[in-house]
Amino acid sequence: MREIFAEQITKTVAKLCIQACTELPEDVKQRIYDCRACETWHTAQDVLDVIIENFETNENIPLCQDTGMACVFISIGQDVHVVGNLYDAIHEGVAKGYAEGFLRKSVVADPIRRVNTGDNTPAMIYTEIVPGDRLEITVAPKGFGSENMSCIAMLKPADGIEGIKSFVMQTVENAGPNACPPLSIGVGIGGTFDKAAFLAKKALLRDMGQHNSDPYYAELEQELLAKINHLGIGPQGLGGKTTALSVAVEVLPTHIAGLPCAVNINCHSARHATEVI
Repeated sequence: MREIFAEQITKTVAKLCIQACTELPEDVKQRIYDCRACETWHTAQDVLDVIIENFETNENIPLCQDTGMACVFISIGQDVHVVGNLYDAIHEGVAKGYAEGFLRKSVVADPIRRVNTGDNTPAMIYTEIVPGDRLEITVAPKGFGSENMSCIAMLKPADGIEGIKSFVMQTVENAGPNACPPLSIGVGIGGTFDKAAFLAKKALLRDMGQHNSDPYYAELEQELLAKINHLGIGPQGLGGKTTALSVAVEVLPTHIAGLPCAVNINCHSARHATEVI
């Protein structure tokens, strides 16, 4: 049994909060470069150039003023013993990171009464038990310009694959320019109401260009991406063929009577950072 102290988790989460909000992952940068090289509409080219200039500016400042709600994904090895309270350590790390990184605090303590917590806590925490003696932490700040355009549908089994395609396309069309395209799009299919939404959010962590390991769903990802980029919404909604950077589909078994499908939309700033301790 390997021991990991809560203080180390707090320190790591704080660092990842700052890193995720100020540095785009290399796969996201490369995908934006590739889209810029293929874009033919001059306005779309100009917008992509500004996006590239933004993330190439290496001044340790946030990529966006909306530094998001901290979504923290934890994979805990079954041979790890956390000395201290895991959740308290994560929340403390978020508070520390958002203070030290001068990141905007956007969390309200109650969804109706809406008083700001002042430190961007609590984090949204997703835990998974895995084999081994390591702890993997991913911080994915989620801005609500894109989160607000996400959607879930409890489709009927008879709706089938065409119903899923139609739902995804309609969700992206409804989002239009509001989610700061070009988008990265996570699609969760199956499970239950809540699991489908989790799958869609987790799908956004996958490296761009890495397809689902099942060829059937890999083909679906490519088909949806092509159709979305034919909508003509374009970067920041100003037209062009770069409406989305990627589509990632994740699936789970489900009930014979159901076909849950969730779409979690992310803006062009697909921010996340990971560390294993």
